[in-house]
Amino acid sequence: GAFTLLPRGIILSIILTASVASGQNAPKAKEKEMTPGKYRSLAEASLSERKYDEAEKFYNMAIRLEPDNAGNFYKLFKLHRRMRKLEDALVDLGRALILQPDDIQYKRARSKILLSLGRCDQALIDVQDVGRIQKQDEPELEDISRCAFEVEQATNAFMREDWTEAAQYLDTVIPRTEKAVDLMYMRAKSALGMKDYYGAVSDTGRILKMDGSHIDAFQVRGEAYTRLAEHEMAVKHFREGLKFDPEHKGCKAGHKFVKKIMKYDKKGNDANDSKQYKEAINFWWQAINHDATHIYFVKDTLPKIVKAHSKLGEHTKAIEEANKLVKVEETVTALYVLGDAETEADKFDEALRTFRRALEIAASEEDKQSAQRKVKEAEVALKQSKEKNYYKILGIPRNADKKQVKKGYKDMAMKWHPDKNPDNAEEAEKKFTEVAEAYEVLSDPELRGKYDRGEEVFENQGGQQRRPNAQHFFHQNFGQQFHQRRQHQGGGGQRFHFRHG
Repeated sequence: GAFTLLPRGIILSIILTASVASGQNAPKAKEKEMTPGKYRSLAEASLSERKYDEAEKFYNMAIRLEPDNAGNFYKLFKLHRRMRKLEDALVDLGRALILQPDDIQYKRARSKILLSLGRCDQALIDVQDVGRIQKQDEPELEDISRCAFEVEQATNAFMREDWTEAAQYLDTVIPRTEKAVDLMYMRAKSALGMKDYYGAVSDTGRILKMDGSHIDAFQVRGEAYTRLAEHEMAVKHFREGLKFDPEHKGCKAGHKFVKKIMKYDKKGNDANDSKQYKEAINFWWQAINHDATHIYFVKDTLPKIVKAHSKLGEHTKAIEEANKLVKVEETVTALYVLGDAETEADKFDEALRTFRRALEIAASEEDKQSAQRKVKEAEVALKQSKEKNYYKILGIPRNADKKQVKKGYKDMAMKWHPDKNPDNAEEAEKKFTEVAEAYEVLSDPELRGKYDRGEEVFENQGGQQRRPNAQHFFHQNFGQQFHQRRQHQGGGGQRFHFRHG
């Protein structure tokens, strides 16, 4: 009622006084002294001290007192531009231009903001308006026209899912912008379509720094990480997107897809750790078959399947799976997997050829040195295979640890102990001695190192073969166990059946 009789400026002053007072007890005289000019001065003082939030508050106070002054909005625009709040700066210029539609300074400023945001078509309208008003084209007209054309072509290509063409245009436009979130999203999506997963991760990372609630960017980033087989990172991004919209279809579907693969992969890893190799292989194949086009995951998982087959003694199958890996992509790593499987199968000639191929394609110095070591090891293994192969004698892999070496010796010594082979004493004695010799070498780090490098293991032997006292060596290590078992079985020269825990 009473306010309708008061001039508009007085009403605004009353409202301002109520809203900006620091407390209910602030002096009324001081409130009445505040004017738009004083608020602008306070804002500029805060700005000089880099207190941007405070300056923003004071400019807004001035605007509330003087809503028809376009200059207030322009000052707020400059502050927002300095704060890199380009969307807010665009709003400020829009409000200023409502009050002064033909102001050339405002239109030029807005065209630059629009260009920074990648909205070249809208920037072009402002630049053309400036040219119309001053009857002379702006110098930027040609560049902005080209930008508008390129954005249009990129958008058309994007809509028809021509990812390569879209990316080509976007690569030209984006460097001329500053905060073109929409264009970067289009390029990230195009990168995903072209299987440039690292490019998709890079662009969505930039988007999320600018807009931490961009759900579609979380989805694309999650899908890119999925395809890179970085499943934990994928799950993290899908979950972040679902925080903003629990029903977002893309993030929900992506999360479900990854979790299923992770479930089977974990079951496979757990089974493998428990030495349940057949079960492990089965689970890993279930994970792969969930999406056989998931190449990065296939490349990560096939080596595990190959090793599991080798541990099962299924060497033909191990080599078959390793060859699949090489066909997916012939890399140094894939060739190592194949070469190792061939070595485990005692196919030393094939392994040497495979490692030499790895050396041929090795690009980095690190890969070249690694491949050279593999070739050298393969040459030694081939030489040993034609002489005396201590690993084969003990029935253990070439990368066996101390525990495996000891177990291999124990098993083979028990098998070939002369007391257990009375009907085949001569062969048993020979095998028993070889087992002792193999263990003597492979249980000693220095001797094993020499053997693995293809060097002479036993020096000063006068050309004679090393023949350790196998009986003494065995009884020194396992004699008590052996005699206990013989006594348990009744002694004598009868045949025994041993259980090895």
